[in-house]
Amino acid sequence: MSERDFELVITRMDVVAKGVLRLTLARQDEGELPPWEPGAHVDLHFVSNGVEYVRQYSLCGRVSDRRHWQVAVLRAPDGRGGSAHIHAAFSEGDTLRVTGPRNNFPLVAAPRYLFIAGGIGITPIIPMLAEVSASYADWRLVYCGRSAESMAFSDDVVALGSERVLLHESETSGLLDLPSLIAETDSGTVVYCCGPESMLRAIDECCASWSDDRIHVERFTRREDGSEDSAAAFEVEFARSCLVATVPVDRSILAVAEELGVDIESSCQEGVCGSCETKVICGIPDHRDSVLSEKERAAGQTIMVCVSRSCSARLVLDA
Repeated sequence: MSERDFELVITRMDVVAKGVLRLTLARQDEGELPPWEPGAHVDLHFVSNGVEYVRQYSLCGRVSDRRHWQVAVLRAPDGRGGSAHIHAAFSEGDTLRVTGPRNNFPLVAAPRYLFIAGGIGITPIIPMLAEVSASYADWRLVYCGRSAESMAFSDDVVALGSERVLLHESETSGLLDLPSLIAETDSGTVVYCCGPESMLRAIDECCASWSDDRIHVERFTRREDGSEDSAAAFEVEFARSCLVATVPVDRSILAVAEELGVDIESSCQEGVCGSCETKVICGIPDHRDSVLSEKERAAGQTIMVCVSRSCSARLVLDA
């Protein structure tokens, strides 16, 4: 295991909403865990029916609590089995390999904030609300869910300032009017959004003309942009390893690297966690991740090798 891997104990399990389970994790020696900031996530590693899983979950506890990490897991009926296993098989006292923390969704300083959360997307927002409330910053939260019983931590966020929080139940109020909500924001407001892909696509459309520093989005799954249809083979050079190989249409850069023995850290293999970010020495990346901002994509200085490809015939990487 690396220095960022920990064998942690599940010290407590709580049902915090319909289908949502909160896990409290601690070191076996009850020692301190690494510090983290709002927006950070960790990787949970486990095996179910002989299949190894790695799943990313946002830390949703108190930043000041150095002895415990908390994550909340939504049981997804149409998922790939990871969340169902956690709900069915995990118990208090179990040990679990956890990697992290890592932060691709950091809270930036701003005069005003608009937080928009959809369902389990509230989890990375909770520590952010605690921080901006403590700093007396101006903020609002719009928290959307199917029904009140499905909205985890709703009492906690309301307790931070009921006049600042709108709980929107789609079963009774229909879909949230995102264009109108965004149109009401002024140029000094920074928007943070986490939720289902349909919500995030709508946010992307509403804020298409905004600068990257005003809109911050975190995705649970890979961004859908249709780029898979334009895949082509290309050559990749791993400069530090002095190796060159062809990346075929049906394989990723990461898969080719692993086959050659090139050591690149990876986790989600879906372009959402950022662990496989690799420096680009030469070539034009074809970005297909959900981590880099548009400005970072245009700069072309790094690439998520688990999903992204190359626009140029040859790509040289610092690996």
